[in-house]
Amino acid sequence: MSFEKAQQLLELATFVASHRMGVTLNDVGERLGISKRTAQRILHTLEVQFPDTQASFDENGHKRWRLQTGALRDLLTLTPDELAALDLSIETLERNSLGVEADQLRCLREKILALVPRNKVARLETDHEALLEAQGLAARPGPTARLTPEISSKISTALKGSERLKIVYHSRRNSEATVRVVEPYGVLIGMRRYLVAKSLSDPDGPLRYFVADKIQSAELTGEFFERDHDFDIDQHAQKAFGAFQNEQEFDEVVWKFRPSAAAHARDFLFHPAQVLEDQPDGSLVVRFNASGHLEMCWHLYMWGDQVEVLAPLALRKMIEHHQRTDFHALP
Repeated sequence: MSFEKAQQLLELATFVASHRMGVTLNDVGERLGISKRTAQRILHTLEVQFPDTQASFDENGHKRWRLQTGALRDLLTLTPDELAALDLSIETLERNSLGVEADQLRCLREKILALVPRNKVARLETDHEALLEAQGLAARPGPTARLTPEISSKISTALKGSERLKIVYHSRRNSEATVRVVEPYGVLIGMRRYLVAKSLSDPDGPLRYFVADKIQSAELTGEFFERDHDFDIDQHAQKAFGAFQNEQEFDEVVWKFRPSAAAHARDFLFHPAQVLEDQPDGSLVVRFNASGHLEMCWHLYMWGDQVEVLAPLALRKMIEHHQRTDFHALP
């Protein structure tokens, strides 16, 4: 049995064991993205390799396969990618004021880690820390651009090992995609995902931002590089309001919310380093330092005429004549 088939069989066994009521042929086909005939073959292999597998018909006449979790206890472990995804989910809940749910997920994380064999924890934590260092701001709710699992996996692998990536990238400025070799430093997650990387064609230049969904393909080069040890993805992410950054725009941002919207605005976290100032007239001033004027405009539009941009002047001019007065509710 090839490594890929063995991996698929283990994934199937985990899937079956996690469903107390068992799974059907259609469930397996949808989960693994395979045809009905292939699903039949792999389920037969499951029965051969895991004798504890039970097959029976439910009240609707559908055949269901079940597997006791004990049969998998010594075969399963937690991967750094899965642990990083769990931590990212916890961070997402906390950033969206879902503290109770975040605490529940954190307890689940602790229970899972308690089941990981001690001899596997050291390697797990090393790769997990590398992934966390490369994660940007947690995703915000709302529309997001799609990113294929294959490309996402290649980026994740490159980040863990500080490995150069060869990407085929279609930028908005070019009519055709071009091949580039980059040194990935992290991923910023917002309405769009941005791969933060240095271009090998300009190694001494600034970090570049590649729109992840514009990467048509990604290939690991097998070439490794030494990251700048002073680089911190979280501090870097705070330079922007959303995900995209522009060093020329980076400056103090000052918004003033009317008294009628002040209490509502006070409940928002516009930026991790924001400063709130209550005014004598009941209005609220919010200050922070960031770039990303266009993403600020998209957000400010939702507040209608309930917010005034005091600084910077360029942002003030961008929203001028675009603030509506007929919105009946605040964001």
